[in-house]
Amino acid sequence: MDIQHLIDRLEDLIDEGRHMPFSKFTMIDEERALEIIDQMRISIPEEIEKATRVLAQRDRILAQANEEAARVVQQARDRGEQLIDREAMVQAAQSRAANIIEQARQEAEGITTDADQYVLDNLGTLEQRLAKILSEVRAGIQHVHESGAAQGSQPPQTFVPPTANRETVAVENKPNEKEAR
Repeated sequence: MDIQHLIDRLEDLIDEGRHMPFSKFTMIDEERALEIIDQMRISIPEEIEKATRVLAQRDRILAQANEEAARVVQQARDRGEQLIDREAMVQAAQSRAANIIEQARQEAEGITTDADQYVLDNLGTLEQRLAKILSEVRAGIQHVHESGAAQGSQPPQTFVPPTANRETVAVENKPNEKEAR
């Protein structure tokens, strides 16, 4: 399920909640909210899988560039061997082969740079989306905590997945480098 759709459902749940008179608090169906959050946890790995596919695509592009460079190099070598019989043309052939190799290397570098930028752009977008989702989830949790405190009851404990430990949760609360800029 699309993470954006889940965020919209969570927002709708909050909008549908009962507003407490004379306060900013809203009562929501905790079970439905937790269900949506669980679905978000399931959906996030799908986004990571998309990023993995982008990386695999980058690797394929690099492999194709390397194959093309090898083919161009082999063609240059073949051409150079044909010209070896003529002493005067040997230097010209070697110079041309070196130029073709350099051009192929530069093209391969350009393709690599473009592929890396593509991956960085997609991962940056994913990072921003995940950061936004995380902040919205935390705001929802904070809102539920505040709502529970206003009613005088004990606020529910923050859910920490069994695979995460407290250190991981603390690290997730640190702003990333892009947000710090």
